[in-house]
Amino acid sequence: MQRLLIKGGRVVNDDHSQVADVYIENGVVRAVGPELKPGSPAGLQVVDATNKLVLPGGIDPHTHFQFPFMGTHSKDDFYQGTKAALAGGTTMIIDFAIPKKGCSLNEAYEQWRSWADPKVCCDYALHVGVTWWSDKVKEEMKILAQEKGVNSFKAFMAYKGLYMIGDIELHAAFSQCKQIGAIGLVHAENGDLIAEGAKKMLSLGITGPEGHELCRPEEVEAEATLRAITIANSVNCPLYVVHVMSKSSAKVIGDARREGKVVYGEPIAACLGTDGTHYWHKDWPHAAAHVMGPPLRPDPSTPDVLMNLLANGDLSVSATDNCTFDICQKALGKDNFTMIPNGVNGVEDRMSVIWEKGVHSGKMDENKFVAVTSTNAAKIFNLYPKKGRIAVGSDADIVIWDPKATRTISAKTHHQAIDFNIFEGMVCHGVPLVTISQGKVVYDRGVFHVAAGQGRYIPREPFPEYVYKRIRQRDQVCQPVPVQRAPYAGKVISLIPAQK
Repeated sequence: MQRLLIKGGRVVNDDHSQVADVYIENGVVRAVGPELKPGSPAGLQVVDATNKLVLPGGIDPHTHFQFPFMGTHSKDDFYQGTKAALAGGTTMIIDFAIPKKGCSLNEAYEQWRSWADPKVCCDYALHVGVTWWSDKVKEEMKILAQEKGVNSFKAFMAYKGLYMIGDIELHAAFSQCKQIGAIGLVHAENGDLIAEGAKKMLSLGITGPEGHELCRPEEVEAEATLRAITIANSVNCPLYVVHVMSKSSAKVIGDARREGKVVYGEPIAACLGTDGTHYWHKDWPHAAAHVMGPPLRPDPSTPDVLMNLLANGDLSVSATDNCTFDICQKALGKDNFTMIPNGVNGVEDRMSVIWEKGVHSGKMDENKFVAVTSTNAAKIFNLYPKKGRIAVGSDADIVIWDPKATRTISAKTHHQAIDFNIFEGMVCHGVPLVTISQGKVVYDRGVFHVAAGQGRYIPREPFPEYVYKRIRQRDQVCQPVPVQRAPYAGKVISLIPAQK
């Protein structure tokens, strides 16, 4: 039996904090309280958390490890990526199985499982992409939800010709999500306008990374966000907008939430910690390293505004969209920005960046930090309270956090596989000292105690209560009904045949 006692720390959940010990047996929290004395000291590992915070391990609901994309593969594989996650205080990730158009969703799911299972160092789950539509896709979504533990499906409104689907397919996919108890995820950008904008930029001789942002300005993100919300709401499907990158898109989501729509917004570490002015940097590798879709926004006030909206609840969850490429991979687009592989880092640095920009700045407290880095994602994706909380019966995924310590982010010291870090030189208050996964100390002040394949695939049940309580009630009381009236008994004109 594995036994672990965390002593003297301040246990922080999303709703309250208390100074308490945490006792763990076989990967599960068994007791939380002051001055715990869990029997014999034999075989008991003790972690001193005095003057430290004891937080639920982070959940990053948006990663792309070893993702085949734009002619290459993302550099962080499931081993390196999840190992880096643990170093940053994240104990669970949700990756994406994305089939090519015309290909099986179930086969994509099995392919990603075969890549991940032997390598993951922490627990993980999978979203599945909907990149085309047919009766087969509809049936496979049902099977994945009922038999494979998938309760979230992602549609793309961008990447025309590769992953993008139209409004009719989007309506069908959201309708099926609703029927099977899943969450509809969406990459919200107007793919048609992006394609035309890219042609225009190239015709003007703009081939560098700045063209990437110029051809997909934030209004194409905001327009698609509003359209996705409108389509999802028309079928009463809960919607989760991934990588919310702009103030205008965030405003659309905040307005929809105030109108009562069931929609959640996900800003990522990149847009909370830096901005798109880098696309105009004179050094091509530096500029290209920041290319991702949707792009970072050149308005330097964007990170501050998005953090405010995350703190006040307009936006719900923080993620990373971690999809990393070395500079030599980015160089595939050295003469044409449309060929630069899209993606940046973040899985290791997300929690420190959010503590620095959110908590240390005074925008949110420690409880809200736990909510936006762990608990809200656990609730939305039906992992709560096994994940996202420190309580009796919860999985012992925990991070010992030093709120007063600082660290300087650098590619020279990070644990990710790439040669660049978009947060290079940022000094962050808030440092993960010890990370505990499944009740085991897997990271301790720079030293790993973890092996490939140690993580588990975590199936997620459909119809998460946190989301579907409102959906079910609306089905009952918000359906339109016909007006009861006497039949019309008057004259009806005859139609005149159309002239050929």
